Amino acid sequence: MCFPALAAADVAGPLDATSFELSSCYDSGAAGEDDPAPTPILSDEDERYGYEPGSFAFWRNLAVYFCVFSVLGHWMEIVYCSFMNVFGIVDADSLVWDDPMYPFLVYGVGVVVCALVLMPLKTALVARRATLVSAGIQFFAASVVVCMLMELAMGFMLNQPNAAGEYPLWDNSQLPFNILGQAWLVNDLALAAVAMLYTWIVYPLCQKALGKLPLRAMNLLAAVVVIGFVVLCAVKFA
Repeated sequence: MCFPALAAADVAGPLDATSFELSSCYDSGAAGEDDPAPTPILSDEDERYGYEPGSFAFWRNLAVYFCVFSVLGHWMEIVYCSFMNVFGIVDADSLVWDDPMYPFLVYGVGVVVCALVLMPLKTALVARRATLVSAGIQFFAASVVVCMLMELAMGFMLNQPNAAGEYPLWDNSQLPFNILGQAWLVNDLALAAVAMLYTWIVYPLCQKALGKLPLRAMNLLAAVVVIGFVVLCAVKFA
């Protein structure tokens, strides 16, 4: 297994946290010695724009992310498993090879965890960092643990072996570096990299993009996405 820019009327303002910038997110081109400093794609305010867990718009956008990434996560897993299948470790009858529109809800849960747990963690680590690199290393290590716990939780709930010792969804028990037969460290490292990319880059950019939509348009878009996702789940899970 592999896991809200808001209209101005929706938010009270940016969080009162120590400002920082993503030094890796610059517009193209390296600045010369006499050139002005490059402009960050994401400003300090952009980094926290719309991060207001107490607002309706925050949860509205999070619902959109849950729906969208539940499907995109399946597509990402197809790519990942296609690569891993080179080593012959993905079952031919794995659910990943079925209908690509089948939602993998664990990825929707993953983006919720990124917003509610990993975003605040990133802000705290960056605010007290010695360097941005050290903050990134600490964040990645924490993300590996979070991904491992999620994989274990899903495994214990949905992937218990039968009387013959066969696992219904995936079987990591014979792989080196497996954790309790359910999680696999290689998966968790890959998932942590995805979680870091999402939390540090994708999520803030999505926030900034959605923040440019008029309030009514954003509400309508959210309603269409959520209703469409509910219908999709009703059809695929039936």
